[in-house]
Amino acid sequence: MASDDIVEIWTDGGCRPNPGPGGWGVVLKFKDVLRELSGAEADTTNNRMELTAAAEALSALKRPCKVVLHTDSEYLKNGITRWHTGWVRKNWRNAAGDPVKNMDLWRRILDAAKPHDVEWVWVRGHSGNIMNERADMLATAAREQLERRAAGV
Repeated sequence: MASDDIVEIWTDGGCRPNPGPGGWGVVLKFKDVLRELSGAEADTTNNRMELTAAAEALSALKRPCKVVLHTDSEYLKNGITRWHTGWVRKNWRNAAGDPVKNMDLWRRILDAAKPHDVEWVWVRGHSGNIMNERADMLATAAREQLERRAAGV
């Protein structure tokens, strides 16, 4: 696969308050084409929105490809690159023996990532990375739109 055949993805998610209404945002870039995705949930957590963004981004890809997924969530990055193999080996139990939180989303991400060659990259949030800031803006806008609808505005 040529180096310019890489899909770059930036994801973000959050809610206010935590837990509470939340949103997720995604920016996908292939060559010179950008695609943006976003969504919201009325009652969720920051971590669930971060995971949802990654699951939605990978699920949006139409064929197997090389992916560089950028996230400002250490929870997502560490979970997918370090912790998940132990969870699977322990039947989705954490080190304390408790069920893994957000197991449904971790499984979605793992399934969605299977056909792809994914490199997971952590980026510092709110540090001027234009694409990360855009994903954050999409997540915030989705949450705010949900809140306006709920308020009847």
